Amino acid sequence: MELDGRVVVVTGGTRGVGAGIARSFLAAGAQVVVCARRPPGEPVSAHGRTASFAPLDLRDPAAVGDFFEGVADRYGRLDCLVNNAGGTPYRLLGEGEAQRHARVVELNLVAPMTASLAAHPWLRQARGSVVMIGSVSGTRPSPGTAAYGAAKAGLENLARSMAVEWAPEVRVNTLVLGMVRTELSHLHYGDEEGIAAVGATVPLGRLAQPSDVGEAAVFLASGRAGYVSGASLLVHGGGERPAFLDAATVNKGS
Repeated sequence: MELDGRVVVVTGGTRGVGAGIARSFLAAGAQVVVCARRPPGEPVSAHGRTASFAPLDLRDPAAVGDFFEGVADRYGRLDCLVNNAGGTPYRLLGEGEAQRHARVVELNLVAPMTASLAAHPWLRQARGSVVMIGSVSGTRPSPGTAAYGAAKAGLENLARSMAVEWAPEVRVNTLVLGMVRTELSHLHYGDEEGIAAVGATVPLGRLAQPSDVGEAAVFLASGRAGYVSGASLLVHGGGERPAFLDAATVNKGS
C-alpha cells in the first residue's frame, strides 16, 4: 500500500473531515493516530484497520509536546502531521468581545503552529510533511466567522513560510477547503433540502465528502507530491459562482 510503514497524526481526527482524512490514510496503509479533547463515539476505522486515539487539548503547549514525544516513543517515527482541528461558531464581530474572537484564532492558527513546532524534530528525521487544513473562508470575506477567516488566511501564509524555513527536510502544504458534508452540516445549511440547495451552488453540483479531502491529503503526504511544498491545493468543487453574474441583466447564457 502507498503509505505502508508511515506514521500519521491527524488532529481533530475523531469526526467529520478529520475522521475522513484518518480513514483515507488508513486505507493507504499508514499507521494513524487521531487526537482530540474527547474520544470518538466509535473507533475510526477503514479497510479493517483502526486509528489509535489520544486525548489532547491543542491549546496546551506542554501537553502537545508530551503527545508528540509519546507518538515518537511508540512508533519510532512520524511522517506526516495533518493540522485539521479547528472550527468556529457563527458570531458577528459586534456580538462578541475581542477575547472571544481571539479564542477562535488561537484554535485555528496558534494551535496548528504549536503542533507543527512540537512535531518538527521527528518530521525532519523522517523527511516528512505537514498538511494544513485551510478554508476558502481565508480567501474571501467571511461575515459571521471573521476571526475564523482571518485565522485560516494566516494559516495558509504560515504554511508557506514553514515550507521555506524547513526545506528541504520537511514539506508543508495547505488544503483549502470549500463546503464539506459532515454529520454537523445541518447546523450550517439546514435540512436535506437546504443542504441540496447549497450543494447546487457549487460548480460540481454537491458538497465535498470527507473522503474527498482525505484523498487529497494522502496525495500531499505521498511520494507523488515529493516536489510539492509551499502550495495551496483548492478542494472546493470549482468554487463559487460570482453573484454579479446572476444579478446582471445582460449576457444571460442558456
